[in-house]
Amino acid sequence: MPFLRTLWRFFLSLQLLPALEGGEETLVGGQAVLEGVMMRSPHAWAIACRKPSGEISTMSEPLERLSEKHKWMGWPVIRGVITLGHAMTLGYKALKFSANVALDELQPQEAGKKKLEISGWMAAVNMVISIGFFILMYKLLPLLAARGLQKLNPMFGQQIVFNLVDGIIRILLFLLFIYGVSRVRDIHRVFEYHGAEHKTVFAFENGDPMETSAVQKYSTFHPRCGTSFLMTVMIISMLVYMLIPVSSLGAKFAVRIIMLPVITGISYEIIRFAARYRGSLFALLTAPGLWLQRITTQPPSDDQAQCAIVALDQAMALEKQQGGELVIA
Repeated sequence: MPFLRTLWRFFLSLQLLPALEGGEETLVGGQAVLEGVMMRSPHAWAIACRKPSGEISTMSEPLERLSEKHKWMGWPVIRGVITLGHAMTLGYKALKFSANVALDELQPQEAGKKKLEISGWMAAVNMVISIGFFILMYKLLPLLAARGLQKLNPMFGQQIVFNLVDGIIRILLFLLFIYGVSRVRDIHRVFEYHGAEHKTVFAFENGDPMETSAVQKYSTFHPRCGTSFLMTVMIISMLVYMLIPVSSLGAKFAVRIIMLPVITGISYEIIRFAARYRGSLFALLTAPGLWLQRITTQPPSDDQAQCAIVALDQAMALEKQQGGELVIA
């Protein structure tokens, strides 16, 4: 059934949302969605999705730049938490839009019959499940596994060793999940659109014309990708947890939840710095994320690249209307 398949694709993409988006308030960035791409500039965002018929459906809206409204939101570390939260909100809306574009054309038009769509409450339930999945998969399970090893051998209870093992298990679970979903054909197509988004951003940053021939010559690997961000978060989290001397399971779990915003903010600053100074020591921390993009980004077709170009063109057209000044890193 088209509706159930689309709902399943929407749910899987929600789990991948942080890896698919690249949020940066002062730069062009974007996100892969179902059969399309969302692009954002500092003051606008736009989505372009390919319908089953081949036609491109678009939507664009002005975007409020939070650091201009509240100066404290632009402070280092804090801006990372705010920007990621804003990017996740946009990404959620973009995924919902793309899913409903697919459903709209797949359902025959019948007089008096309401079409099925992913409603607000359905999306909210999916989001709650996704958050629960994240906490279980990347916070609780690694902690329980590390505690189990500690019971087998007291050596694993040492502060540094415990958190190192916990971090390695977390990364392995993440890699296993990414690889597993990449084998799903629908998600593989999302990764192709992810590659289209990266290529288009690269072309824009280098001043090339927004044409498929110019876009396709670029790499699908981009340092500001959400995949790189997630890997950096996991590496930084190991170092942070090693500095907090708590012993009980409950306290360790609480630390992993409470410190998440701080780790997110620090990781954002590292990614931002590494993107500008690619030969720096901090760039080494982002290298595993670039390697992982061999899975989360795939070479796009010209049609897929065209979607990314249309989305960026619409975002930039609205950006000019908003009078924004774009800064290229």
